[in-house]
Amino acid sequence: MAAFARSYTSDPVDVIISDYMSEVNMTIGAARKVDSTHLTPDMGNAFVGAGPAFEASFLEALEPALEDLGRYGIKVAANAGNADVQGLYKIVVEMVRKKGLQDKIKVAWISGDEVLPAINEGLKNGSSKFKNIYTGQVLERWEFEPIYAHAYLGGMGIAEAFRQGAQIVICGRVADASPVIGAATWFHEWKREDFGRLANAFVAGHLIECSTYVTGGNFSGFKSLEAADRWVDIGYPIAEISQDGQVVITKQKNSGGTVTVHTCSSQLLYEIQGPWYFNSDVTAVLDQLWFEQLGPDRVALHGVQALPPPPTTKVGITARGGFQAEAWYFMTGLDVAEKARMTEAQLRHSLKRYSDKLTTLSFSVLGTPGVDADNQNAATCIFRVFAQAKELKDIASGKFLRPVIDNIMQSYPGSTFHLDFRLGIPKPYFEYYVTLLDQAKVSHVVHFNGRETLIPPPTITNVFAERQPSQPSTQLQVDLSKFGPTERAPLGSIVNARSGDKGSDCNCGFWVAREDEYVWLKNLLSVSTIKLLLGKEYDESRVPKLEIERFELPNLRGVHFLFRNLLDRGATSTSTVDFLGKNCAEFLRARYVDVPVRFLARGRL
Repeated sequence: MAAFARSYTSDPVDVIISDYMSEVNMTIGAARKVDSTHLTPDMGNAFVGAGPAFEASFLEALEPALEDLGRYGIKVAANAGNADVQGLYKIVVEMVRKKGLQDKIKVAWISGDEVLPAINEGLKNGSSKFKNIYTGQVLERWEFEPIYAHAYLGGMGIAEAFRQGAQIVICGRVADASPVIGAATWFHEWKREDFGRLANAFVAGHLIECSTYVTGGNFSGFKSLEAADRWVDIGYPIAEISQDGQVVITKQKNSGGTVTVHTCSSQLLYEIQGPWYFNSDVTAVLDQLWFEQLGPDRVALHGVQALPPPPTTKVGITARGGFQAEAWYFMTGLDVAEKARMTEAQLRHSLKRYSDKLTTLSFSVLGTPGVDADNQNAATCIFRVFAQAKELKDIASGKFLRPVIDNIMQSYPGSTFHLDFRLGIPKPYFEYYVTLLDQAKVSHVVHFNGRETLIPPPTITNVFAERQPSQPSTQLQVDLSKFGPTERAPLGSIVNARSGDKGSDCNCGFWVAREDEYVWLKNLLSVSTIKLLLGKEYDESRVPKLEIERFELPNLRGVHFLFRNLLDRGATSTSTVDFLGKNCAEFLRARYVDVPVRFLARGRL
């Protein structure tokens, strides 16, 4: 933030947006907001963390930027308020005052995202069952007690705050892209029915919401950055949005990283769930989208289609799930599978008198020892034991950690456990339930200069089917033998991919650089093929059931998959180490398929 503000004269921006919210810190913020006195200080607070219910790191970013923000009049919109928006607002106002900038910098805050009372009222009067959008479960049958509910707000409150003269707008759970929608609506004086323009701003917001993800971070083509000496100090992105909604993505001058069609494709495919992309203000339709490289680090967005927003908005409900702990052993060299089987059998026996109280007990091997490795670290992998229980006493150290480490003398050759036992100390975890709430039930309010302005819900909406359009295989089938001789090789030899989490779901998008490669890719990657590539991750006995949805993005040369319930119950309670789903793409890229030799000769990008 300070770098953007300081560089205004040579690299000007009108608005700096900051997206701080994720499902992980939403649950932590919620737990900090509500009464947690039933948790013992050494157990509960060790995980929840002593601290505010807002994102304190926003203050670290804002404080050194304030003088330049005041000097150049740059506006700021941030959803760092989490579960205590007013609390963060008061601190920012005081910070501005201490720097003597109160006459220049005016601060507003947005309320309305705290909706647990509306959820409870809806349950009481029977107006909604509040079905979980991932699992189909209804809220009254959820076995956990809600403690907090965040609604995802749109950008119209931010636009109104800017219109009234605010320079900094503090928000809670506005959707990730809502600050960009709000900024563009204010700047260009758009109307709420300008859906085409709003949809472009929405996609622009999605592209830059994760900061350096669109400039080379978390990018499967990352090796290309090394050749250009751009691995270090990957620059932050800038979205240029015109009056008619045209979008160009670029980045800070004199920084590392890059902005290309491929980095933009990577971020576009991140955390979407189908061709319909929902926000409280607009629905963007993505399947005809494409990017154009205008020049170095300048990419234009094209082909976004628009529909009105749904009448509902997403709500994330937090509950205390129980407690969890884990322990690690190191296994080296030969016979790792047999060593793991032996250890699991021994530990199941040792834990047998306690395990009936555990809700989860899992054993897994992380990694594979290198073949004929020339150093011991490369020959070592991790054996992980993970457990959850509803009650602290049922997973206390004497009932989990101690039996696990006491097994060492009878275990496999070279048996060694990790000496950092902190992971084995029980800590609370949270359950997260995602549902929909009528936007008319949300009291979306701008607080500025002693007045409150209610932001009404959209008057034009569109009701969508519960499931997005899905196509199990490509419509026009082509015999894969027509692409010539093949070689067994990793899919990622020529295919880029990107994945991420949304509640219990994981998405994964694949794309290639050339048209003939796309014809091959969309014919190869059917739902049936992706099940084979998922291997043991595709478990038909999983509850809730793992379902797969697919759609194509022909102008992006991409194929997108949604893996419903792959992440168990979501990032805050899943037993998998890939709790954010970010490594699913890299796992699938490493799977071997028959790749046309002529494609391999070209390279990936």
